[in-house]
Amino acid sequence: MAQDDVMPQDELSGADLEAVRHLNEGYQTIRRQMAKAIVGQEQVLEELLITIFCRGHCLMVGVPGLAKTLMVSTLAQCLDLSFHRIQFTPDLMPSDITGTEVIQENKSTGERELRFISGPVFANVILADEINRTPPKTQAALLEAMQERQVTTAGVRRPLEEPFFVLATQNPIEQEGTYPLPEAQLDRFMFNILVDYPQEDEEFEIVRKTTTTEMPQIDAVMGREDIMQLQEIVRRVPVADHVIRYAMTLVRLTRVGKAEVPGFVSDYVAWGAGPRASQYLTLAGKARAVLHGRYYVSTEDIRQVAYPVMRHRVLTNFNAEAEGIKSDDIVRQLIELVPSGESEALSGGAVPEVFGSEGAGQD
Repeated sequence: MAQDDVMPQDELSGADLEAVRHLNEGYQTIRRQMAKAIVGQEQVLEELLITIFCRGHCLMVGVPGLAKTLMVSTLAQCLDLSFHRIQFTPDLMPSDITGTEVIQENKSTGERELRFISGPVFANVILADEINRTPPKTQAALLEAMQERQVTTAGVRRPLEEPFFVLATQNPIEQEGTYPLPEAQLDRFMFNILVDYPQEDEEFEIVRKTTTTEMPQIDAVMGREDIMQLQEIVRRVPVADHVIRYAMTLVRLTRVGKAEVPGFVSDYVAWGAGPRASQYLTLAGKARAVLHGRYYVSTEDIRQVAYPVMRHRVLTNFNAEAEGIKSDDIVRQLIELVPSGESEALSGGAVPEVFGSEGAGQD
């Protein structure tokens, strides 16, 4: 670990430091609880928790049958949060998500009055299953909820209960008759998490566990107040300036047309990531550090969260598609290009200006 990654802990109080230790212990307990129902997928679980403690939303992409729904519902149980699943279909209407007003008769007065019936979006954890199967009008119904944490019906704003998370899934192998999310809506998701096939020994354990009468009992590890407190602590975790510049450099080097952009980006990228990617890289780095029991953010934290933050923000062009190059390949090459420490930069890294003179001699 580079010395210049370490930040003073003055910005965190003793109570905050104790809460960070509590979160690290809670993270380990959550992993043990999740293991009762979910085999493997530890990286996916970590990325889900980072999203939650950053007050973000995430997109989960994977073929059917990889337990995405089970993973999210089990996590909601571990965190003692309310959970609703919305199955997105071509005929789903916005009011089916947000709720609607109905006319009811008041039995005491005999008068008719409007009453709001809340939709499934009124929960702490929302699983938007196969979000790309519904038209843009209905997809957009989630935008206000995700960004403003409220819904507006009949001119009345109705706040959503905190904490609030949207976890949307997409099926990557069935695209006919679907409505791909527009880039502006994709950018609302903090992470794009890839859920891959299990390893052979993991699949064996899955089959063994799920073909018996065994029903795992999931215990709650923390509650709403704990989560909201830890979300505030994550925001207060200090970050060294060079770590922020490292995150910014990864993002800025994806922007086609700039002088400093590498050749492979100019060749294969149609549109680069915006400032929101830099924000989420830094914020996710804070949450990852806290989950691992540290009170500072390192460039390694930024590297680990770079893929889920940037894979849906770096849009490849036709040349990349023709050669089978995906956004993850672009991110990987950028990580290899940009030095993660001053010693690496001085020994021949391509972008040494990430580390200014203030960091000299600290690595």
